[in-house]
Amino acid sequence: MVVAYVGLGSNLAAPDVQVERALAALDRLPRTRVVARSHLYRTAPWGYLDQPDFVNAAAALETSLDARGLMQALLGVEQEFGRQRDDVRFGPRVLDLDLLLYADARIDEPGLHVPHPRLHERAFVLVPLAEIAPLLDVPGQGRVDTLLARVDASGCRMLAAV
Repeated sequence: MVVAYVGLGSNLAAPDVQVERALAALDRLPRTRVVARSHLYRTAPWGYLDQPDFVNAAAALETSLDARGLMQALLGVEQEFGRQRDDVRFGPRVLDLDLLLYADARIDEPGLHVPHPRLHERAFVLVPLAEIAPLLDVPGQGRVDTLLARVDASGCRMLAAV
């Protein structure tokens, strides 16, 4: 078993509900279970700004799936939720699941980049990740809490617990 970290986001069709449903779906993946999860955070859009705010979260998974198998499972969950990968880059989506880290692996293959290549510059990823794993080392980048201190996180607001 290894620990992998996943970032979750949605800004369509009741995004808070979509992220909660996605967390439950992650816990049902084969040979995988959610061992920690963050609160939900409302965040401003990144990249393409003319769209609704996002709801983001992070989860730690224990899994015996290999990195490629886990990535395929995440893509399958996105498809179950109606995600089409031909969406506008950084545009609105019902669900986005990003494999942020897979143990301490560094993987750079077609369709699989771990650690996530932009993890260290995105407050909407770092804020929920820091909630569940502030001392986690991101290979080649540093600790999550240090990375978070380098970005503007003022646009990330924790939602009240449901």
